[in-house]
Amino acid sequence: MTYGQFLPPDPSAGDETTVRGYAAVHARPAALEGKDGVSYSVDVLSDVCDDVAQPYAAYLLFVQWSRLGAQKVDGHLESEFLAWGETAAEAEQLLGDMTLEEAKRALDALILARDGQSSRRWFDVMREEDAS
Repeated sequence: MTYGQFLPPDPSAGDETTVRGYAAVHARPAALEGKDGVSYSVDVLSDVCDDVAQPYAAYLLFVQWSRLGAQKVDGHLESEFLAWGETAAEAEQLLGDMTLEEAKRALDALILARDGQSSRRWFDVMREEDAS
């Protein structure tokens, strides 16, 4: 069983400051730290929508990784539709050009919507519980 493989970045594959460009250059999705202190991977997906002129829409999928223990998926967050196109590939390309900085802002907004105004990170909560 292979657990990982180092692949050197290929800067000629795209602009690593964008969601899709990073994935192309590094052969894996970008990882972002959310405002909750948890690691997330980001990817672009698409689905059919109600717009007749542009029947495909793309959105961001953020995979949340476990905080402790074995590396595993612990949940996910999805943005609303953010880009539209005549084909799935067109919609995904448009959204894939989003910068990682913009994707991080979208992730933090989704975390805020899920968790409310709490700015306590998981490790701060653990530290406080250990002190009790």
